[in-house]
Amino acid sequence: MTQFGQQSHRLVLTGLDGSNPLAFLAALGALRTLSEVCTQRHVRMSWQRAAGWNPVLHVDSPLSDDALVQDLFRGLGTPLHDKAFSLGKDLNVTSREFRAFAEEAVSASTRAERLWADFATAFACDALTNDDGKIQDTALRTMSGAGHQHFLQFMLQLARLTEPEHIRQALFQPWTYDDPGPSLRWDPQDDRRYALRWKDPSTDKIHTVRGANRLAVEGLSMIATAPVGSRLETTGFRGRGKSDTAWTWPIWACPLGPDSVRSLLALGELQTETPSRATLSAIGIAEVYRCRRITVGKYRNFTPAAAV
Repeated sequence: MTQFGQQSHRLVLTGLDGSNPLAFLAALGALRTLSEVCTQRHVRMSWQRAAGWNPVLHVDSPLSDDALVQDLFRGLGTPLHDKAFSLGKDLNVTSREFRAFAEEAVSASTRAERLWADFATAFACDALTNDDGKIQDTALRTMSGAGHQHFLQFMLQLARLTEPEHIRQALFQPWTYDDPGPSLRWDPQDDRRYALRWKDPSTDKIHTVRGANRLAVEGLSMIATAPVGSRLETTGFRGRGKSDTAWTWPIWACPLGPDSVRSLLALGELQTETPSRATLSAIGIAEVYRCRRITVGKYRNFTPAAAV
């Protein structure tokens, strides 16, 4: 039931598996985008277990699969997206450059529209820099220009290349990895180390799920960064270094809106070594997944997640 006592209409996103970090981000992106496009529908999300955990969108008036895809496609094409990805090709900028970007984002924001500002908060903070004078940035950043792979440039390319059919395939069909790049390396399938393959993968063409990557970009905007002492921390992450950084996220059973989901992602109990199932179950969390972020050469990748 919705807060108005009306019947809640459900859409199960059968293509998304909550144990996959890319799919989880895509689910967050679908929730945020639909909430902003359909402000009168009271959009919420929960998860249901089938072969895996699938996200379920709850709206207070009927919405077909086709209408959902068109609404999402419309919401992904706003002028603010070009602004949000305009900082440069990558996040390796100075604090002065990022401060100007963030100040412009704040000036353009209103209570009803804060997409650009949320992306700025998710990307980095101008208060903290590395030894080279560049900003510390999100733990979800996977590339910085090596091998012609550019984090922000790839986001902009995805925004311009994604079509409604890409979104439909990502949300409702098994992932077949038929799309060419770019990929943002959030899918464990993007870990293309030679040791995991029968031949050198350096010449292999990238195959990905374009719609999932595009929606996951929107999901990134819901995962904020914040200064903690002398380091920039990212919501849901713990650990430091190339191999001991872990990302933990919840799967919840009760329909929640974007603001409630943001709070849930930042729940302290999730960051303990072994989260208390009793504590989490009492607030509607049905499962918890954790994966590791690894560095392979000049790129970052995420390992397959496991329940904790």
